Amino acid sequence: MSIYIRIENSFERMSNIALHMFGNSMVFIGAVALIIVWFLVHDWKNISLDEVIYHVMISITFLSFFIIQRTFIHFAQAIHLKINELVTSHDKADNHVIKAEEKSSEEMNEMAKVHDLIIAAEDEQK
Repeated sequence: MSIYIRIENSFERMSNIALHMFGNSMVFIGAVALIIVWFLVHDWKNISLDEVIYHVMISITFLSFFIIQRTFIHFAQAIHLKINELVTSHDKADNHVIKAEEKSSEEMNEMAKVHDLIIAAEDEQK
């Protein structure tokens, strides 16, 4: 296996871990606690109103990242379930694509090539 493929596979594993970690409700609660502690410890006496607004906006943006990530995971899971239902309900469907999101990019590229060949063969028959 080439070094590039090993790096690519490692990056995909790290991406999946990060995706699930940042979408976890416990991590969000930890982020809220971190911001509360930071607001309590911060010296607010010698700071201008502009800086206060800046800090509040940065905190809201930071927390929004976790909320958006959680929403994305929920939406993606719903889409996967709907597509899996469509694939399994069709007699001629290739059920190997049902868990495609769990495959590596290389495996998905190979699956896409197979499907491109199937489509080309169907086009030739028409």
